[in-house]
Amino acid sequence: MFKLEEVPIFSTLDEKHIRALQEIVPIKHFSKESILFYEGEQSDYLHILMHGSVKLYKTFPKGTQIQINRFSAPSLIAEFAIFEKEPFPATCEFVTDGAVGLLHYDKLYEYLNQPEFSLGLIKSLTGKISLLSALVHKETILSSEAKVADLMLKKVTIFNRLKNNEIASILNLTPETFSRILSKMKKEGIIKIENHKLHILNQDALLDIIENNTIKTCTNCIADFKEKIGYKD
Repeated sequence: MFKLEEVPIFSTLDEKHIRALQEIVPIKHFSKESILFYEGEQSDYLHILMHGSVKLYKTFPKGTQIQINRFSAPSLIAEFAIFEKEPFPATCEFVTDGAVGLLHYDKLYEYLNQPEFSLGLIKSLTGKISLLSALVHKETILSSEAKVADLMLKKVTIFNRLKNNEIASILNLTPETFSRILSKMKKEGIIKIENHKLHILNQDALLDIIENNTIKTCTNCIADFKEKIGYKD
């Protein structure tokens, strides 16, 4: 498990502040598939992922889910909601056993006069904006096959670490659709899978899939995506 001083936002604080944080930040432990918080809940605590990995997803009335992202320790979770005093925009579930530190908003606010701390928080927030931008692009522009190809080129190790249903969840695809795309790529000689490891045989073919299997059916993709996930300004 990571220590507080190993979390990027706290890494520049002096030893005195770290000791003070250790006294006021309780650590809660969670088992795999535990829910850290549900979409729509509110909290006065900044959630600091100290150990394990979580996924954030939105759920729709018919039970379908859109996975927003995954985070591994050390990381901050949903810090925007805490500062804006807004309900959590998504549900957070552990995909491994894990641990979370809880820092009350009032105490967090006291640290904002530390320039390095504030800069670390800004970097964390801008990083989340970048992740959301990538998600909007993936969900509104790329076809199912293009999403798989894109992930293969960017994070091939994921295919060697996770089960097919977990990868399908990351891509917001059904396991059946994901399996069908893998079979098609293997048949066309683009990839091969040996001993549960993915090998890319034709990188240019994956690039062509991304370029040619792009769907641009929305005139305002960001607005369409907001409507899809139920976001209201």
